Amino acid sequence: MNYPLIAQQTGITEKQVKNTIQLFEEGATLPFIARYRKEATGGLDEVQIGAIKDTWQKQQEVEKRREAILKSIEEQGKLTPELKAKINNVFSLTELEDLYLPYKQKRKTRASMAIERGLEPLAQLIFSGKEADPERKAVSYLNDQVPAVADALQGARDIIAEWINENQDARARIRQNFQRGAVITSKVKKKKEEEGAKYRDYFDFSEPLSRIPSHRLLAIRRGEEEGVLSVDISPDEDQSLEALDRLFLRGSSACKDQMEVAITDSYKRLLKPSIETEFSNLAKEKADVAAIQVFTENLRQLLLASPLGQKNVLAVDPGYRTGCKVVVLDSQGNLLADHVIYPFDKPADANARLTELISKYKVDAIAVGNGTAGRETEDFVKKLLGAIGKSESIGLFMVSEQGASIYSASEVAREEFPDKDVTVRGSVSIGRRLMDPLAELVKIDPKSIGVGQYQHDVDQNSLRNALDVVVESCVNSVGVNLNTASKHLLRYVSGLGPALAQNIVDFRAKNGNFKSRQQLLKVPRLGSKAFEQAAGFLRIENGVNPLDNSAVHPERYDLVEQMAKDTGATVKDLMQKSDLRKNIKPEKYISTNVGLPTLKDILLELEKPSRDPRSEMKKFEFDSSVRKPEDLKVGMILPGIVTNITAFGAFVDVGVKQDGLVHVSQMADRFIKDPNEIVKLQQHVQVKVTEVDLSRKRIALSMKL
Repeated sequence: MNYPLIAQQTGITEKQVKNTIQLFEEGATLPFIARYRKEATGGLDEVQIGAIKDTWQKQQEVEKRREAILKSIEEQGKLTPELKAKINNVFSLTELEDLYLPYKQKRKTRASMAIERGLEPLAQLIFSGKEADPERKAVSYLNDQVPAVADALQGARDIIAEWINENQDARARIRQNFQRGAVITSKVKKKKEEEGAKYRDYFDFSEPLSRIPSHRLLAIRRGEEEGVLSVDISPDEDQSLEALDRLFLRGSSACKDQMEVAITDSYKRLLKPSIETEFSNLAKEKADVAAIQVFTENLRQLLLASPLGQKNVLAVDPGYRTGCKVVVLDSQGNLLADHVIYPFDKPADANARLTELISKYKVDAIAVGNGTAGRETEDFVKKLLGAIGKSESIGLFMVSEQGASIYSASEVAREEFPDKDVTVRGSVSIGRRLMDPLAELVKIDPKSIGVGQYQHDVDQNSLRNALDVVVESCVNSVGVNLNTASKHLLRYVSGLGPALAQNIVDFRAKNGNFKSRQQLLKVPRLGSKAFEQAAGFLRIENGVNPLDNSAVHPERYDLVEQMAKDTGATVKDLMQKSDLRKNIKPEKYISTNVGLPTLKDILLELEKPSRDPRSEMKKFEFDSSVRKPEDLKVGMILPGIVTNITAFGAFVDVGVKQDGLVHVSQMADRFIKDPNEIVKLQQHVQVKVTEVDLSRKRIALSMKL
């Protein structure tokens, strides 16, 4: 394993890289390493550990490809010691593929056909520059397949063009020209102007490839895929040809004349298209990384949104014609009742039903979906709460419905509520999102949650892997209640996965609640390694050992018990009494396995066991004077909620069923590179309306008040 190379590429020390990779090889997960192996990693955070893992995996791909290339060339009988050394001394896929190109099995090419016709010696003479009269020499190569001198010279140039294309130096120089000055250009295709109107900004567009933002590149590529735009990526052609001339032009003037034609042909027909594809893929990969980064950051913020907590919740999925679907959930999220009310057609009946449900089930909070009729339903419920004197005691919250319909029709929902229709399942999802967004949103494909940009245009495997890492990170940073968590939440706990999550749920159903973390070892197929990785992230309320409801790992229980013994108290006393904890000197407990980082984490956890990193929920209300886009007037200052963040700005819901855009340039009176510097998802903001375009369904907003 090339630890120095990974260290160089990540900017992390070789020792930290080596220790981290060894932990991965031993089966440790990223959350476990970040939380419980700080001494080994030198305190690296999840982002740094993730960077090591990604770079390590890419290096493994290079090694796998290297082996395949060496094997292929050896089977051809062409693997010389010099070539083998060259191949073993490169560490990028691009360089490997350049070395392999001359040995790659090809389809029939113009060059291979010319070689079959016996023209390779003529090509070698011209390429060397030693032939004074190539035309005269070409006469000796004429035959049935090569009837004329022009045919012989053309065949020789075809061979030379392929040699140039396969030359490492030539490819390196053209690649360098692309890096320095490639420009991406897009033009609208004939008769596609009307059909592709949404791509009007790119009908006649060009920008240096190195500077184009990811969202523009992905938009251009989508326009190209839809057949609206033609796209080209090129550096300056004259500079590229000059670079090749300097590399290959030598010898007699007659040979140079032939070489110039071959060089131009090689560049336009072979080299340029090949390197263009390479840079197009690299640019797409870079744009994907940027877009995925936007998506993952949004998803993280959404998953870590403020939870209401364990309360009895009444949830309403609003609707006009089909009525409002109402459910009541207990503090654990279990469905207690479901009904349909018609507040706009039968307000008296709706009032009576809601009043009955609120009283019967001792409702603590009400969640109203923010879809069609959401604002009107919220008004109705607000008036009812005022009428029955519950405005202060019962919280009323608008909840995003994004993805609720995906959940309600999913296999997960059918499994949870086999005898209920999609409308009831959707209402349940709205209510549970209020109680604990993380626990509910893990049941939905993250791509359906509606945050991010161009999520369907990026590499789907990379997106899925990145989103899984984020979900796993969020779940483990919050911690999971072992006795109430669904299998969908448990599957993201470090070291578990779908099969063990199901086994835990089955074991719990058969044997009752877990009394201790140690009982996990009785779960079928949950061995010591899975226990080591998972235990610290699982919580047991009111268990036998109070540490089971903390982030202290079972491997450190003896250490905490020693601390308690040294202070003349129990572990429970140590967790409840700050004066006892103040007497603990962490330096006293340093050993070969435990250093200060772990000891400080333990003391912090004893102070606030099972602390939730999420902030407390705040109530929010839209301006009652605006209901639809037509109500908006330029200059209005309104409260809003940030619903999505992209590279170019943030979308804000001001309560008119259509989000407005705060462009990054309108976020502050200074330059802002990343909107995340200013806003977070679900943040409550004040915005000014700067433009309302009803025909194009666009609302422009500003935070520069």
